[in-house]
Amino acid sequence: MRRGNSKVKLFIGVAIVLFAVFKYYSNSEVNEFTGKKQHISITSDEEIAIGLQSAPTMAQQHGGLYPDQNYQKLVDEVGQKLVNNSIAKQTAYTYDFHLLRDPQTINAFALPGGQIFITYALFSKLENVDQLAGVLGHEIGHVVGRHSAERMAKQGLTQGILSGVSVGFDPSTAQGAAAIANVLNLSYGRDDELESDDLGVKFMIDAGYNPNELIGVMKILKEAAGPNRTPERMSTHPDPENRIEKIKEAIEKYKN
Repeated sequence: MRRGNSKVKLFIGVAIVLFAVFKYYSNSEVNEFTGKKQHISITSDEEIAIGLQSAPTMAQQHGGLYPDQNYQKLVDEVGQKLVNNSIAKQTAYTYDFHLLRDPQTINAFALPGGQIFITYALFSKLENVDQLAGVLGHEIGHVVGRHSAERMAKQGLTQGILSGVSVGFDPSTAQGAAAIANVLNLSYGRDDELESDDLGVKFMIDAGYNPNELIGVMKILKEAAGPNRTPERMSTHPDPENRIEKIKEAIEKYKN
């Protein structure tokens, strides 16, 4: 009887895994702006709705918006100039740029659908407008690349696989599957960062900004991370030195 129960659990576990894989791979499309084949399960309108719904919470987590409207105006001007002079303008998204009050967390990020944020901690370390354009261009790249939507689909796949394995297989197999899923997700994150750097360079050049200043941003991020930063293999972000090399290659690719 126990052996029969094991077979039933195995069958159910395999069915859950197969359904997750089928669902992921059946939602396949080519990003018309990057040419990259992606697996995405939500529409552009749904991305926009998720971003708008999440934006107030994200701002609150960083102390709200920065009160100086002159700085916010500069962020808006640079961000919109990047959008209006690049393929980003052809997308379905409306890009909104937010300067966050947070004076300690050196960060910038994009939500699905065009909501883009930069903390005052990072903003205050930037040396010129071109570096600001580099930060915002990179984040616009995440939106154009639909990286958040793609990551949601990948998380759905890995969660489905892990659920199936936990139902149908022994605990050690489930632990091994979880470790493999974590490594794969970290790798996907690094690829997204490199693609956004590449797109950011193109957006900077198209809008008339100096793309070499994105290298300066990488140096600021490296210094902020300090000597105890997380090794690349354990992080969603590539090492800043590796990013600098890829940025240099992108500048050579797009400057003509």
